Amino acid sequence: MRIAYLDCFSGISGDMFLGALVDAGVSSKLLVETVAALDVGARLEISRVVRGGIAATKVDVYSHGEKDLPREVFWEQRGHGHSHEHSHSHGHEHNEHVGGRVPDPAGTSQRPIPTHSEHEHGRGLKEIWQIIEKAALSGTAKAIAIRIFEALGAAEAEIHNTSIESVHFHEVGAVDAMVDIVCAAVGAEALGIDEWICSPLNVGGGTVKCAHGTLPVPAPATLKLLRDAPVYSLGPQVELVTPTGAAIVKTLATRFDSFPAMKIERAGYGAGTRDFDDHPNVLRLTIGEAAQTAGARTLHEMITVLEANLDDLSPQVLAYAAEKLLADGALDVFSVPVQMKKGRPGALLTVLSKTEDAERLTKMIFAETTTLGVRRREEQRQTLARRWETVKTSWGDVRIKIASMNGSISNYAPEYEDCRALAEANHVPLKAVLEEATQQYLRFQRKA
Repeated sequence: MRIAYLDCFSGISGDMFLGALVDAGVSSKLLVETVAALDVGARLEISRVVRGGIAATKVDVYSHGEKDLPREVFWEQRGHGHSHEHSHSHGHEHNEHVGGRVPDPAGTSQRPIPTHSEHEHGRGLKEIWQIIEKAALSGTAKAIAIRIFEALGAAEAEIHNTSIESVHFHEVGAVDAMVDIVCAAVGAEALGIDEWICSPLNVGGGTVKCAHGTLPVPAPATLKLLRDAPVYSLGPQVELVTPTGAAIVKTLATRFDSFPAMKIERAGYGAGTRDFDDHPNVLRLTIGEAAQTAGARTLHEMITVLEANLDDLSPQVLAYAAEKLLADGALDVFSVPVQMKKGRPGALLTVLSKTEDAERLTKMIFAETTTLGVRRREEQRQTLARRWETVKTSWGDVRIKIASMNGSISNYAPEYEDCRALAEANHVPLKAVLEEATQQYLRFQRKA
């Protein structure tokens, strides 16, 4: 099983994650093409830098010719005003990527810092979803990006006691944050990781300035996103984990642990903006094959099972609810017909969830169905080791999911969403794409 480990000894931010992805082998061209696909007036600048004696990759976002700055750096240079980080009445927590911008050294454009009136109306999640959906990206990458934004939105809504639909992303919905999040999703997919694991996170300390005034570190949104995660504060008294970084970890990581047993394939370092004296300001990403201990056959994990009995819900609404739950991070969703009291036909809805996602998914079940109660229990799940391989078909690339036990392949299947996208784009039957992808994989196996 191919795993990735995030060493967050100096925290994590969106740009640090992108730098680590590139340093670990993700094509910089892929990220540049992703930014172009968004068509939001942005570009990337990718460079090699040194942080605390460690060579790392730095990714900077330029929006309409202006380079993004961390928010506290912006306030230090501009003074504590409200020009760019104006807060809408719905409220928002500020992302590290919209603190301010400086002119592009290439001289392509020099926009003034936006005024209060320019940011009176922020982007809602629906508008962000539309921008991402319109871009020429894979379905998997789009889903990951939307989940990251939804994690941010859910945190904001809870902080400001409002609904996620009412949250306007003045900061995290801005161009540079959209670039960070969508590129993070595309890069994570490109690595073909089966499981993301994260270290305890160094959140930093002290205070950070934003439009709400001076707030303690971690900022409110970061604190919400890191619920149940192991954190600590060490070193410089600055913000080390940003809301975007926390949302990426919350979305990708399946667990928090010490360095896992693995056969190391490669490692990458993503640089932060500052250069500290006491430790390298980098995020380390290590990739490799999970080590199989003697006799190990399956992966054991604890999951939460959510169940609800439904006897007065339209099948169309039930199907819609199942799709929403899966899109919001459920591990699996299924229903079976049951006979309810008084002989009424009904359905038993079952949702498999990561433990940290159970509360959010429970709220969604209440919102999207007519149930008056949701049962919850913890169960142990055993899963086969899984990895991805890519094959070429007449219509394009298709990923093959491969399950194995003790190193021997026990099952394989083409990724449905890849095949569906190719079938729709090329106007060919879905079954033809599935069949050719399978045949190409088998040919590859015979040659191997």
